[in-house]
Amino acid sequence: MPRIIGINLPEAKRIDIALTHIFGVGRKNVVRILSEAKVDGAKKAGSLSDEETTRLQKSIEGNTKVEGDLRREIQENVKRLKQIGSYRGRRHIANLPVRGQRTRSNARTKRGKRVTIGALKKDDLAKKQQPEPIKTKSA
Repeated sequence: MPRIIGINLPEAKRIDIALTHIFGVGRKNVVRILSEAKVDGAKKAGSLSDEETTRLQKSIEGNTKVEGDLRREIQENVKRLKQIGSYRGRRHIANLPVRGQRTRSNARTKRGKRVTIGALKKDDLAKKQQPEPIKTKSA
């Protein structure tokens, strides 16, 4: 398994697809990275030579923010939005969709499992309506 920037790439996949397993490297970036490193995108990741792997590594490290650095930058941006109290920051704090999606009928992944408040089952309703018997001490 070739290892680039601390990520194991799948051997059976083409290198242009395998590179997208790295956080921050998408299909558009792959074309640029492969041309800079002078590596054929149709090659399988398992058949790369050590020299090609190092060229890919240098190409990615030189021009692209990936993995930890990119995650840290995104986290800092969100933290800044929360701190200044912008609309997007408040949406992040409330754990709601940030980019204008509707929340009335969707947004289950952000809002969590659906909880029904007003509806009760017939059994539960019957139990609530019956008064509890008064307990007396019997001698």
